[in-house]
Amino acid sequence: MNPEVNPCSTFPHTETQKMPKDHTLSRVQNHFLVGLHARNKASEGMDNQTFLYFAYGSNLLKERLQLKNPSATVHCVARLKDYKLVFGNYKGLASDRWHGGVATIEHSPGDEVWGVVWRMNMSDLESLDRQENVRLGAYSPMEVSVWTRGQELSCRTYIMNSCVYALPSPQYLKVIVMGAEQNGLPEDYKEKLKAIETNKYEGPLPMMLEVERALNKTMEKESKEFNAYHQDTPCL
Repeated sequence: MNPEVNPCSTFPHTETQKMPKDHTLSRVQNHFLVGLHARNKASEGMDNQTFLYFAYGSNLLKERLQLKNPSATVHCVARLKDYKLVFGNYKGLASDRWHGGVATIEHSPGDEVWGVVWRMNMSDLESLDRQENVRLGAYSPMEVSVWTRGQELSCRTYIMNSCVYALPSPQYLKVIVMGAEQNGLPEDYKEKLKAIETNKYEGPLPMMLEVERALNKTMEKESKEFNAYHQDTPCL
């Protein structure tokens, strides 16, 4: 199939359209973090060593994000107004990591994207940019305002450049859904995620193996903590 006419993989109810090839961002430079700190610092207790990152794709899952960004801790669940979730590849180049389209956001009045706001150390900023292929030009960092419990937060997020729509692999979508469930995103949003069409890829994915190993470690740790708690708790 000609990648230029691939349909957008998005929520079933959303009308699709193609993102312009020359899509660029005016706030790509990392110095926007200075303004982000200024807006969040007073109300959120932030210091110059941390920043807030809004994740909406595979980084919804703690174990995925912490593979290369160990400082990430959940700050809250939030929604981004007037955007929709879509899937594609930078300039139509297939993702070796996930063997299919990967998540990005696109301005769409009336829609919304739910995600997780992570608090991260500045020491992980370079690693996060590297994961998003910022230097390659695949994604650009941008500042967005998200809402949680009636409060507005300014966060760093990423948006794909020169996006050519493509279906995600089942494995990639599974990670997104697991992250949504792990962090308690709204039920209707989780159902929409589960309904997204995939490319039905069934081959091996080293990245998925890494995520599964990290998940197993989390389960083992939680099991040990559970057993230790019950051993130390006297019977009534």
